Amino acid sequence: MSRQHDTGSREEQQRLITNRIFSEYDLHYGDVSSGEYRRRFIYEPLFEKIPLEGKRVLDAMCGGGYTTGYLLSKGAVVDGLDISDTAVKTYADRWKESRVLCSSILDIPAPDGEYDCVAIVGGLHHAHPDTLRAIDEIYRILKPGGYFCFYEPHNRSVFDKVRRIWYKRDRFFAENEAAIDLEALKAGNAHRFEFIREEYGGSLAYLFVLNSAILRVPGRLKPFYSPLFMGIESLVAPFVPRSLSLTVLSQWKKR
Repeated sequence: MSRQHDTGSREEQQRLITNRIFSEYDLHYGDVSSGEYRRRFIYEPLFEKIPLEGKRVLDAMCGGGYTTGYLLSKGAVVDGLDISDTAVKTYADRWKESRVLCSSILDIPAPDGEYDCVAIVGGLHHAHPDTLRAIDEIYRILKPGGYFCFYEPHNRSVFDKVRRIWYKRDRFFAENEAAIDLEALKAGNAHRFEFIREEYGGSLAYLFVLNSAILRVPGRLKPFYSPLFMGIESLVAPFVPRSLSLTVLSQWKKR
């Protein structure tokens, strides 16, 4: 079986799984509590010091466009991209001022140097083992000096073994999914990107607020515990080492 056929099979599995679970996923990730978590712990640090006003940004692997809302609020001109036709339809209905592309991250239908910034929040680990190929495409469509901003689970966490077992047994995940190896990605891209920011995080609120769908927490309970859990995560974040952090956010700048 060819590598191209393998990749196509993996992407088709991702598309089918996303289509199947999207309504349930959207209820949990699109609620007020999850939105507040993303603003505080993901978007504000992820896009810090990046001028977004009037810039062209691709919200890649966008799902329902949760990141798009934040980017639009900062004055960016935003396109979405997702392989799931269900997600793309929701995106198009939700963000009428934005264009959305139904396509693979490995074959982005955009010309070279089209975007000032590409953002991926929780999607890059779905591209395994083709993560480097995905970054090739991102590099291609970025303007010189453009930013690649991403937020993902990482494999240097001691909890990664638990994650890998979970991924194999949970219907929310495809077989190929794996936390990113940030050090390997940096080693393979040091000649093409400047690494601006790297911040590890993700603990109690990441699990029970942002990922309530994965833990099967009833959505009606989230408003009651979310403020407390986010407050705890804010307090402990500066003291949690990389090995105990569940996620990493990165800003890269195209050389």
